[in-house]
Amino acid sequence: MTDALKIAVNAADAKKASDLVALDISGVATFANFFLICTGDSSRQMQAIADEVEQRLKANGIRPSHVEGYQNAEWILMDYIDLVIHIFSKNARAYYDLERLWRDGKRLDASKLLEEAKPRPSRTKSKKVQ
Repeated sequence: MTDALKIAVNAADAKKASDLVALDISGVATFANFFLICTGDSSRQMQAIADEVEQRLKANGIRPSHVEGYQNAEWILMDYIDLVIHIFSKNARAYYDLERLWRDGKRLDASKLLEEAKPRPSRTKSKKVQ
């Protein structure tokens, strides 16, 4: 599992993306290893999701090779080579139905990816100051 996928799932969730689906397509595609598919309620929210994903991945030294659809915001595609992120409007997601088209890919548990991306609390005990 790539850190980029975990970061992207966490970023999309932070902007309230709905219906997050992560697919491992490494066994069925040669152009990428993972898809992240999610839905936004409005073009503004979809752009906010894309901005957050891009900002968080950039902070980790990961930049997109290509972004499409940002201005129209019906389907924003962010290509990170091994990871392709699809941010859809509800209508576009239903129309293109990528989950059906890529049903041979392995569906990953997005909630588990969110848990893995959360920082764990420190196990060291702090000393009391007297």
